[in-house]
Amino acid sequence: MRSDDKINITNNLDWIAVGFYILFVFLGWLNIYAVVYDPEAVSNIFDFSINSGKQLMWIGGAFLLIVAILVIDYKFYSTFSYIFYVLSMLILLATIFIGTEVNGSRSWLDLGIVRVQPAEFAKFTTALALARFLGNINTNIQRLDTMLKAAILLGIPCALILLQNETGGMLVFSAFILVMYREGLPGTLLLIGVFVTLLFVLTLAVGVKPILIGLGILFGLIIAYFLINRLRMTRKQLLNRLSIILLIFAMSVGFVFGVHKIFFEILQEHQRNRIMVLFDTELDIRDVGYHVHQSKIAIGSGDFFGKGFLEGTQTKFDFVPEQSTDFIFCTIGEEHGWFGSTILIILYVLFMMRLVFLAERQKDSFSRIYGYSVASIILFHFMVNIGMTIGLFPVIGIPLPFFSYGGSSLWSFTILLFVFLKLDSHRGQVLAGH
Repeated sequence: MRSDDKINITNNLDWIAVGFYILFVFLGWLNIYAVVYDPEAVSNIFDFSINSGKQLMWIGGAFLLIVAILVIDYKFYSTFSYIFYVLSMLILLATIFIGTEVNGSRSWLDLGIVRVQPAEFAKFTTALALARFLGNINTNIQRLDTMLKAAILLGIPCALILLQNETGGMLVFSAFILVMYREGLPGTLLLIGVFVTLLFVLTLAVGVKPILIGLGILFGLIIAYFLINRLRMTRKQLLNRLSIILLIFAMSVGFVFGVHKIFFEILQEHQRNRIMVLFDTELDIRDVGYHVHQSKIAIGSGDFFGKGFLEGTQTKFDFVPEQSTDFIFCTIGEEHGWFGSTILIILYVLFMMRLVFLAERQKDSFSRIYGYSVASIILFHFMVNIGMTIGLFPVIGIPLPFFSYGGSSLWSFTILLFVFLKLDSHRGQVLAGH
């Protein structure tokens, strides 16, 4: 490490973001202990036989990773971004065949002393590769070939993770759409995405027939509008627009039938139930709906100020499954109430606003794009994780960043964040070719 690099790390590292990181990790550790706390046992928060003690070891490893990231030259991450991406994809591919199956998902690699989930780290390598690709001075995201290449770049990890039966991990990559929109992706594509999502949700919520009737009325009104205003355009323009409208209508109808067929004929019953529980929270309350039902009870029982630290009864008696990981927010809701939950949400929002601010001040496009990738991934995890606990999103196994128990999650988010902070500490310098 050069002496000037050491000075840059000391002077330019964003300590506000670092402070948020330390706060989240510390609060997460305390709440992991709250989940496993047993007043009749002699174990304490530092007991390595329980999750809080194990998490402390993961935290120690995370700080070693931070030191390594800050010591390495900042150009290293851009230079070897594609190599990281390819290696990560190969590991994802290998996991499909040699991975350990956990809860029906073959997404873990057992390394003996530790078990890791490669999909968590693939978010980091994909963010680097996308930043390298979009940050090139010759890349124009509004061109069709560029959009297709970016789609392939994101599609490969999605496909590999989906083959591991890890749907939640695959959906995280949709967060990169926000990054591409910031870099100039046409807004019409976002509108199309919103329309498709709405069609998907409504098809499952109300059925095929009402949707087809609604589409018929909607497109009928659009066609009527153009026919009424046909004097403002030539015959050719009118025919072109009507042709596009009819094509979109036909594609929408095909999409509705496709969703219905895939959902009811291809997806397995437990996969359908995880989605349908959104529309009927009492669906199979002893099985797929149990997680969400117990989670809402735990959060609701906290009232305004909560029951107090280590006083959560739902937590103590293990009523909420996976409470140390995917449902860690329940502990906040029960023990610290609406007030504590709101404070935590505000802290996360401020943290993400800080990341966006840091991304916007970058002079180098690679650093800016990577920074937006970090913010978008954390935003997705934050929204979906909390949404799962209160029944707004399906239960798809999304951890709360820096907060949930688990080494793969903590280490991957640590790497994701501190590589960006390393790049930000050199924001006055521009990487070659970007």
